[in-house]
Amino acid sequence: MADMDASLKEIMQIDGAVGAAVADYTSGMALGTIGGTKDLDLAVAAAGNTDVVRAKLRAMEMLNIKETIEDILITLDTQYHMIRPLSGRAGKGLFLYVALLKTRANLAMARHQLRQIEASLDV
Repeated sequence: MADMDASLKEIMQIDGAVGAAVADYTSGMALGTIGGTKDLDLAVAAAGNTDVVRAKLRAMEMLNIKETIEDILITLDTQYHMIRPLSGRAGKGLFLYVALLKTRANLAMARHQLRQIEASLDV
């Protein structure tokens, strides 16, 4: 089991990663961040993406969808933003967030690696 800091460092090893966070979508707080740029404030990104997670969960509830979210992908002109809610009781209410450069990232590999990192994360 890896702690949060080790997991965030591992996320930054994903090709194209420019920043990552572990956030609580109930409070909007970033519990840990790494990387970022002058244009990518990870605390702000984590807080903003809590609204994305909450909105999707509300929509699923209204549609009576009983499945769980594996990940949410937001595709921008030059970046991918991936949100992966943590499964398991210990991670309830938390999600992983990573911003990737499209020119360097392999989306399938990034999803695979993020899934593996989540499986070993101990929060």
